[in-house]
Amino acid sequence: MSAIKYLNPKAEVARAAQALAVNISAAKGLQDVLRTNLGPKGTMKMLVSGAGEIKLTKDGNVLLHEMQIQHPTASLIARVATAQDDVTGDGTTSNVLIIGELLKQADLYISEGLHPRIVAEGFDIAKKKCLEVLDNVKVSLGGEPVRDMLMSVARTSLRTKVERRVADLLTDAVVDSVLAISKPGQPVDLHMVEIMSMQHKTDTDSQLVRGLVLDHGGRHPDMPKRVEDAFILTCNVSLEYEKTEVNSSFFYKSAAERDKFVAAERDFIDARVRKLVAFKHEVCSGENANKGFVLINQKGIDPLSLDALAKAGILALRRAKRRNMERLSLAVGGMALNSFEELTPECLGHAGSIYEFVLGEDKFTFVEDCVNPASVTILIKGPNKHTITQVKDAVRDGLRAVTNAIEDKSLIPGAGAFEIVAHRALIEHKDSVKGKAKLGVQAFADALLVIPKTLASNAGLDPQDVVVKLLEEHVNSGGQCVGIDLTSGEPMLSSDAGIWDNVCVKRQLINSCVVIASNLLLVDEIMRAGMSSLKG
Repeated sequence: MSAIKYLNPKAEVARAAQALAVNISAAKGLQDVLRTNLGPKGTMKMLVSGAGEIKLTKDGNVLLHEMQIQHPTASLIARVATAQDDVTGDGTTSNVLIIGELLKQADLYISEGLHPRIVAEGFDIAKKKCLEVLDNVKVSLGGEPVRDMLMSVARTSLRTKVERRVADLLTDAVVDSVLAISKPGQPVDLHMVEIMSMQHKTDTDSQLVRGLVLDHGGRHPDMPKRVEDAFILTCNVSLEYEKTEVNSSFFYKSAAERDKFVAAERDFIDARVRKLVAFKHEVCSGENANKGFVLINQKGIDPLSLDALAKAGILALRRAKRRNMERLSLAVGGMALNSFEELTPECLGHAGSIYEFVLGEDKFTFVEDCVNPASVTILIKGPNKHTITQVKDAVRDGLRAVTNAIEDKSLIPGAGAFEIVAHRALIEHKDSVKGKAKLGVQAFADALLVIPKTLASNAGLDPQDVVVKLLEEHVNSGGQCVGIDLTSGEPMLSSDAGIWDNVCVKRQLINSCVVIASNLLLVDEIMRAGMSSLKG
């Protein structure tokens, strides 16, 4: 009888072999759910919410976030896998598959009497060797990343999330957007890439806008709908009546006095508008006479001010989002003002084309043709909500993959090539390991093969046949990184096919999988004896 039963007779306990069986079955269950999603030939999952909303996805991170997982062990594995996505932006499905496979392989030895602690020690030895292999196999990108290599890593990532046609189209947009915002010697800030969605046309009409797309338009019918070669003033200045921040009241004896108060208050706003109009006439004169003028304000602009600005030929947008104000000054140049006291031509940005696009009841303002924009927009189009969501998730992963490649300054061959190299290295390394721990190394080596096997089975190929061919080709080619050609099922050089993975994703994968698998193996008792179970 378990010791906890003496303390709490109502406690639920799973001991030793039973506890291990519970953990392994949970890992296998989660592995079976995500197995079919891996790789470019993976299948989709349809998630239906309580309200009947549909989500089609093959992104492991989205699935694990959206699925209701009740089993505590499965929930733990899901949290580790989603943490992998938070850190590196990819590798969620692989994480779940490898943890499940490590436990499955360990179970073969534990069922024959091997202690889980020895298996865990073997895993640790294998992890260190695996990380060595990773550093030997990775390909350096040199000082400045080559655009072709970045295109390859983005294409590899996107093709596993959306269909090939859409992935190839998005690849250019993703790489160009990251290259536009990246600065030498500084970390890449992906918040400077705005992802804007528009339920319009098809997913292949998605595009990169070298500038900004704002989700609102001009608020006056007489304002120009399109402005070419324009100065842009971004500001955070109120051009409307505002309530005072403290409670205040006005006392007057007659209607004339009241009108005087109203006129004085109105004149305060009008003075700002007059200053703005005068500034416009000043900068748009002489050789700049044909240039337009656009005002983008974070605060409000009242109807009388809008009317005055429209008469002066100024396109004014009010209540711009705060996050767009920072992006605007990076995209068009100039600087955002908090008052009109220091209005100078140096504060102005410039864009080649600004126009309004109306879609149903929604208005969008495109700010395009900017010179060297440090902030860009990826405009995602699609016929329905779930297509847009799917493309949006894929674009986020693609952006992270390109950013990782720039920050790592290296890549690793994909298509299961690294797993084959690591398997071979671990089998050779196993002979130098003393004692029973070599069985743990063997289990780890066999578990790594789950990636090429799953890629093959998802493409409708024979997993065993493919893995045997890969291992033979790896030996015959003198240790080259050989991956699977999912169309023919034959071995190929991943580097020649342009299939690359991120180094940081693999490193995180190896570390987190070993830690979680070892912890789950060393659980010898599962107790549900919390305070809630005492109530009865």
